[in-house]
Amino acid sequence: MSVNQTTTQAPAPPGEAPDRPVRESHARNWRGGGWGFVVKLVLMALINAFGLLVIYSAFRVENWFILVGMVVIVAAADWIYFSKRTIPLKYLLPGLVFLFTFQIFIFAYTAYIAFTNYGTGHAGTQEQAVEAALIQGERRVDSSPSYPLTVVQQLGVLGFAINDEGTVRVGSEEQPLQDAGEVSGGGAPSEVQGWEVVSRNELLSDPALQQQVVDLRVPVSDDPNEGSLRTRDAVTAAVYLSTMVWDEQAQTITDTTTGTVYHATDHGSFVADDGSALPAGWAVNVGFENFTRLFTDPELAEPIFIVGGWTIVWSVLSVVIPFALGLVIALIYNDARVKGRKWMRVVFILPYAFPAFMSALVFKGMFNAEFGVINDIFFGGANINWLGDPTLARIAVVWVNVWLSYPYWLLVCTGALQAIPQDALEAAEIDGAGKFRRFRSIIFPLLLVSTAPLAISSFAVAFNNFTVIYMFNNGGPAIPGAPFALGYTDILISAIYDISGVSGGRADYGLASALSIIAFLFVGIIAFFSFRQTRKLEEFQ
Repeated sequence: MSVNQTTTQAPAPPGEAPDRPVRESHARNWRGGGWGFVVKLVLMALINAFGLLVIYSAFRVENWFILVGMVVIVAAADWIYFSKRTIPLKYLLPGLVFLFTFQIFIFAYTAYIAFTNYGTGHAGTQEQAVEAALIQGERRVDSSPSYPLTVVQQLGVLGFAINDEGTVRVGSEEQPLQDAGEVSGGGAPSEVQGWEVVSRNELLSDPALQQQVVDLRVPVSDDPNEGSLRTRDAVTAAVYLSTMVWDEQAQTITDTTTGTVYHATDHGSFVADDGSALPAGWAVNVGFENFTRLFTDPELAEPIFIVGGWTIVWSVLSVVIPFALGLVIALIYNDARVKGRKWMRVVFILPYAFPAFMSALVFKGMFNAEFGVINDIFFGGANINWLGDPTLARIAVVWVNVWLSYPYWLLVCTGALQAIPQDALEAAEIDGAGKFRRFRSIIFPLLLVSTAPLAISSFAVAFNNFTVIYMFNNGGPAIPGAPFALGYTDILISAIYDISGVSGGRADYGLASALSIIAFLFVGIIAFFSFRQTRKLEEFQ
């Protein structure tokens, strides 16, 4: 038989078992492809279930951006993982989804917030602002009877069920009162169809639940001007009516006690003719107002200019000084004549092993004017206000950051020095070049080739080094007259934190987002031009 010929095995006659090789091949195909397909079905079922949950939630709150985005992601995942023509995308899709979710979406959402007045007093919709205004003016209706009350719940949502002259009426905060059958006698309903009765013992044993019941307001009808049902003792309820009257067509809220009329404005507030405004507003698009405020508002522009200028100085010093110090130490202990240089390197690298926030807190105590060891040991017990003086506070925080970051440059420069070709240095020495000449013409340029990209990234890290600034002095001392809690050692990232109101006080997320966009663009532009300049260094090799 020729070697190029192949043999085929005839199928087994009817009634006989097939040959073993065919049977084993089928078993392998079933075990490999079958179980793999089942696992894929389970994973895709979980992904689709999660996607449908997000889609439903986005639809309920009318967030069309997330709804459309999730529909596209789920549809793309189903098409890619159940198609045989999209094998490369099966590996690319997870990374693309994470890129979209954690990078593109966050940046796009931040940019969207930057063009709104979203913040304290403007955190919701106009409907929520109207509801808040009506609630603030609520008073019990004098003619309202006391209805026998039963506290009920449905799928974790609390509600009220009352006996209204023999008719059971039930509702929740989102669902106005509606009829739910009849009850005999004059007591509270003992059971309500579709609702679970909250027992008296359960109410008495749970203070948090009691507070929820007291805070609960059940609208009497779809018209907010007809008031809501409230209770003080979870036994009886009464109708409370607001002194504020909302006119949807005229877009006004009228205070019936004073006659003051508040008009809805384009800036998301209810403002009266005398200039007074209701505390509750809503978020609206304000265009470039947040960006222009940063440069035109006198109360805000000066503190932001101080913070922005210090941010640049801080970022440059946080790279140049640690780099220079790390390079000097690396040059010293790269010399083979130094005894015990390996152990000394370990000692100098120790600050790199300490958590940054702990080191900042320790130095904060050391720089304390009254009992800090810096004044006691190095300045003879002088009362130097390191944390209260703007200039001294900046010097102190730069020192702390140098102590934390120079070990990184020690490691980088040590590795870069050891990678420099020794034959080039020997040739320069033979030609008569001294140590300074060899360092200036050979060592330093070659060092910059490998360290320049790291310096650029370190500049970006220092530009956003929130931990040291916040933990050491919380950005202080304060800038007099600043509209937010801004200080002389604040950098843009900590200023954004203060403006966003996370640490307390008034929040202005729109302004904080606008400042975030500016900081991002600034770092991006610096990095772009810096990386272009580093290409010139590569020509040296």
